[in-house]
Amino acid sequence: MGNQVEENLKTVIQQMVLACQASGRSIDDVQLLLATKTVPLEKLQMAMKAGQTLFGENKAQELRGKFPLMQQYKEVEWHFIGHLQTNKVKDVVKYVTLIHSVDRLKLGQALHKQLIKENKTMDILIQINTSYEESKFGASPDMALELAEQLSQLETLNVKGLMTIGKLNATNDETRNCFRLLKKIQTQIKDKKLPRVEMDILSMGMSGDFKVAIEEGATLIRVGTSVFGERYLPDSYYWNEHASQDD
Repeated sequence: MGNQVEENLKTVIQQMVLACQASGRSIDDVQLLLATKTVPLEKLQMAMKAGQTLFGENKAQELRGKFPLMQQYKEVEWHFIGHLQTNKVKDVVKYVTLIHSVDRLKLGQALHKQLIKENKTMDILIQINTSYEESKFGASPDMALELAEQLSQLETLNVKGLMTIGKLNATNDETRNCFRLLKKIQTQIKDKKLPRVEMDILSMGMSGDFKVAIEEGATLIRVGTSVFGERYLPDSYYWNEHASQDD
């Protein structure tokens, strides 16, 4: 199994290189984040031993469970990539350097309040629902600029860019349109030159569509199953459309 994680990692990196070459980009411009949801610690260690240093978790309670590993591998950076409820903010800001999924002002305000208490700042991405699917979290594309303006008023938050999830079970063209829309929103927000708002990161592309995402300008891709194998729990566990925003 150890070799398998390392082999899978090599394969993904080769595919990243090819996608970069196809779109005239440098591999240095695209970061690989490994999504760790339900992945056992021994598999994570294999990826770390193979040189991977960027990981992303979807659930606050799983983040806590992985803390011993975080302490052991100091050079490893952790991001939060899942839907974040306001009552889990305290847990998450303790462990991560970037939150990908800020999709509403109420969450930004909860983060701001907690960060003031801790005398910290936090890098964030604004999550946009570029596929307009009701089952997805994320701000509506039409509201993206307004949300960026609101978040720019909260001085503990540094907006570093945008995140989206491509349309699930879609054709390449439908997925490509999601990623192109995110790129367009990035330009609109960048042009406003808001305080504490940079638009350097486009977090888009997962195991099934990261090559298309790279072709459309992704600077960070989130890959899990391609490296760690199939998960034990269904996608609905992670992207639960019936979960209330703030329970």
